[in-house]
Amino acid sequence: MKKILKKCVLLLIAFSIYGSNLLTAAVPVSATSPLSTPTNETPAPSVREVMNSFKNLSRKEKKERFREVKKELKEYKKLKKGGAEPSTNKVLLVILAILLPPLAVYLHQGEINNKFWISLLLTLLFFLPGVIYALLVIFGEV
Repeated sequence: MKKILKKCVLLLIAFSIYGSNLLTAAVPVSATSPLSTPTNETPAPSVREVMNSFKNLSRKEKKERFREVKKELKEYKKLKKGGAEPSTNKVLLVILAILLPPLAVYLHQGEINNKFWISLLLTLLFFLPGVIYALLVIFGEV
């Protein structure tokens, strides 16, 4: 039981670390807002192209890019705390809550907190209460 629990937690941690790094590297930083969508029809550059172009920048330009990213991240966190989460797709979270309740709670909360651990415990003990709890967390009842 402990081995299974360790493997599940390590899998979730690895997914959160490597999945978020790949997603953030592939998404270009906009100058207006983190929630705006590009209006042009050009395809997004690949991760390698973005990394190569970043490596070719001077030290001063790299620092400026890091400042922009930090500013956008702070703005996104402020919007998220305010309750505005336009990037969350509840339909997909509900489907995920039915299949893997702890993962759905983690993606909804954005961190491993008490709600995640409760969902994991309920899912490991009895699957149906874990699903119900995950749905309650996603819809904001808990």
